[in-house]
Amino acid sequence: MAKRIEFAETGGPEVLRMQEFEPEALGPRDVRVTNWAIGLNFIDIYVRTGLYPVSELPSGLGTEGAGVIEAVGEEVKEFREGDRVAYATGPLGAYATHHTLPADKVVMLPDSIGFDQAAAAMLKGLTVQYLLRQVYPIKSGDTFLFHAAAGGVGLIACQWARSLGARLIGTVSTPEKAEFARKNGAWATINYSEENVVERVRELTDGEMCPVVYDSVGRDTWETSLDCLAPRGLMVSFGNASGPVEGVNLATLNKKGSLFVTRPSLAGYADTRERLEAMSQELFQVIANDSVHVNIGCRFRLDEAGEAQQNLASRRTSGSTILIP
Repeated sequence: MAKRIEFAETGGPEVLRMQEFEPEALGPRDVRVTNWAIGLNFIDIYVRTGLYPVSELPSGLGTEGAGVIEAVGEEVKEFREGDRVAYATGPLGAYATHHTLPADKVVMLPDSIGFDQAAAAMLKGLTVQYLLRQVYPIKSGDTFLFHAAAGGVGLIACQWARSLGARLIGTVSTPEKAEFARKNGAWATINYSEENVVERVRELTDGEMCPVVYDSVGRDTWETSLDCLAPRGLMVSFGNASGPVEGVNLATLNKKGSLFVTRPSLAGYADTRERLEAMSQELFQVIANDSVHVNIGCRFRLDEAGEAQQNLASRRTSGSTILIP
């Protein structure tokens, strides 16, 4: 019998339960994947707590995984049983032994990339792809700020930025995470527990500040991020690890230098089959040519999903965390 993690009410990790379930029937354009590895992400916590509401309860959780196709719908021609695949933007329900999702949300996984790597890198890697390659195309010589540089997304960003010839300044919470980020390509790090981020950015940029800041922390770093921008710089707010940004005053953007702000998402950039394929191919390429090494910091059993989320929320992890069904 298939098993999954589900929740019948929003709340803390204790609301997560392992349950037997019957996988959804295949639609004509669906595939069913037997998961070999599952990605753990902050967005899963936002869903569990109700920050991102679900349409109905009980609900499954998670959108990222990698495995083997078990069955295909009658109109699916691009995949067949036994294909190695990965996905990052599928419907909720990836925290499971089996997951049914639209074929358009799935990409073929090269033999050179393992299931663990794919589950650890798909959502985070595609996030870095749209951040550094589309929202603000980073080029050689750019110096920019990236918060949470020792996290799963941050470590991929450090490496990708280095491969582009750019200088990533990463914020971290401990000396150990600072060293880890630098080993993975960060040009410089700022320990926000001990250093003033804005002053340190000013020193590192000789007073010029940054053309772009990437911020997944949210509420706690909003003002700091704006103060690290050069005039007409771009603030990219793409997460809420400390809570959502609220009460934004547009006049502040004028006062701080005619700034720009965007709140992008992976779904907004991988919004067609063609875009998802192109973004995935670029991600797989940088992994295959060793520009990006996927750091898997922790592995948990599927029934330990609550504990895994606690570790992620308390920032006790470095790199990516995955669940093994």
